[in-house]
Amino acid sequence: MAMMPVADALGRLLADAGALETETVALHDARGRVLADDIAALRTQPPFTASAMDGYAVRAADVGGTPATLEVIGAVAAGEVFSGRVEPGQTVRIFTGAPLPDGADAILIQEDAEPAGEQAIRALEPVVAGRYLRPAGLDFAEGDVLLEKGTVLDAGHLSLAAAGNHAGLPVIRRPIVGVLATGDELVAPGNETGPGQIVASNGYGVAAIARDAGAEVIDLGIARDSAASLEARLDAALAAKCDVLITLGGASVGDHDLVRPVFTGRGMTLDFYKIAMRPGKPMMFGRLGAMRVLGLPGNPVSSLVCTHLFVVPLLETLGGRPQSQRRTVARLGAPIGKTGPREHYMRASLERDERGALVATAFDNQDSSIIRLYAAADALIVRAPDAPAAEAGETVEIVVLREPR
Repeated sequence: MAMMPVADALGRLLADAGALETETVALHDARGRVLADDIAALRTQPPFTASAMDGYAVRAADVGGTPATLEVIGAVAAGEVFSGRVEPGQTVRIFTGAPLPDGADAILIQEDAEPAGEQAIRALEPVVAGRYLRPAGLDFAEGDVLLEKGTVLDAGHLSLAAAGNHAGLPVIRRPIVGVLATGDELVAPGNETGPGQIVASNGYGVAAIARDAGAEVIDLGIARDSAASLEARLDAALAAKCDVLITLGGASVGDHDLVRPVFTGRGMTLDFYKIAMRPGKPMMFGRLGAMRVLGLPGNPVSSLVCTHLFVVPLLETLGGRPQSQRRTVARLGAPIGKTGPREHYMRASLERDERGALVATAFDNQDSSIIRLYAAADALIVRAPDAPAAEAGETVEIVVLREPR
């Protein structure tokens, strides 16, 4: 099978992908979820004209000229309703959030009043109708659309939904992603390594990126280089109803690369397994029933770059989220050499010059096993196949991993 261009591979990966089904979750569990439908207000907010300040509910006509003395006929606080009516020459003590009593049309704030006997106050400043009032429906009215389908819910959205009297919200189900490391050479972090062994590391980065893309991640552990071990982990992924299974290593064509033959033997339909990119050439994609299977390279940087370029767009599509990958241009901070026959994604630092323009500087060592430089990278410089060498100051395309520090 010939190597597939990156754009073609991504197109194949997303060709039949769409948002997953809807579920309803409580507001406390809805942060970061994607709204599946428009949400309309179930009530009017505020449902009545309310005082915006502590003070006195008055008739503006009574306080047009000052000083003016008014009879205090009662008091009303938030959560209460004054049963009487404010007549000429009268006032009601009122507190913030309380409904405006009938007959009143303004608030005299308490700083502008002084006692004038046991049941009277003197207005020291004039008021106009509507002063310091929140009219009914100031925020929204029953039936108003508060939140639109596709909104990624944050604190403000949840507060607004709650104010609209929604206890739960319809959201798109999170994609369930299983992450499976493979290889006899791997041990989990915190364990002693034997001769020829290394610590399994890239699965933690892949899982973190997947969670940031809105997925629910299941750690399927480490499968050994045997058909029995791989099949047991595959069964676990199927039992967990994973929407996406990500394997790390073992999907190439070596004698110990068993992922592809074992999975195809279990019924996986293989779509592609070689990408014309560096790093990340030995990447596999197939379908096993409803589950999508992505076999990522074992080299840490290769797997992480593939996660950014392929896994994230897939998970965001399944989760109904807006695509977050930011591609833009930057000036080179240092020269880079020509590329080979594959599209090259070079780890780079990112900064802004005195004019605010982005400057990307590729790291000297681009070996796909060096995690330290991936951890330091702010961007990936994108180089087309067979691109010539480029000098400092030339414009290049970049994929932004994080904003410059």
